[in-house]
Amino acid sequence: MSKVLSIKMVVIGLTGGSGCGKGYICKIFSDFGIKSADADKIYHDIVSIPDSPCLAELSGYFGSEILKPDGSLNRSKLSQIVFASGAEKKLKYLNETTHKYVLNDCRKWLAERKADGDEIALIDAPMLFESGFDKECDFVISIIADYDQRVKRLKERDGITETQIKARINVQHTDNFFKDNSDYIILNNDGLDIRGQISEILHDIRLKTNGTKDIFSGGDNWQSN
Repeated sequence: MSKVLSIKMVVIGLTGGSGCGKGYICKIFSDFGIKSADADKIYHDIVSIPDSPCLAELSGYFGSEILKPDGSLNRSKLSQIVFASGAEKKLKYLNETTHKYVLNDCRKWLAERKADGDEIALIDAPMLFESGFDKECDFVISIIADYDQRVKRLKERDGITETQIKARINVQHTDNFFKDNSDYIILNNDGLDIRGQISEILHDIRLKTNGTKDIFSGGDNWQSN
């Protein structure tokens, strides 16, 4: 994917499969002075607000039993209903509904970043492609990692078995999908120079955004030490 842009604020979409280390990568971007919004956290915040418009739509479709007594989402009950018979149709509705609200909040956050004068902002979204938000990003960066690395991380983080991990990974996009649909790839295996990879990506983005050396306030601080 080749792009040359002349824009005031660069929007980066960051994605990748489970166990690839999106949170860790966001922390490194933060070291470069780049703020990020976590789409997963936005989703959890939305469904934790009793009587929110999102929950009103979901309960109208799936039934009021998906709500806790305080009006927030009962995630386990929703999962039981969604993944029962006819899961494909119900999952499609769930994703379309929640994506709508999550993306709306992402757009508000980006508008705030632009109003604050930020020159680059990052959206961390595991469902970036599924939601269609990749089309609203100037650049897409996908994180990949070797299978063994992902298994190790997910076992430590989530305490689940390799069988469960394999089932999760098998329904997610492949590395080849990410390579074919992204502007940049970060290989996040242990022992690699991740900061150096990110520095090179940011340098290339700087060149593609009109080739202006100081288009971002990070300037030469983007170069790896």
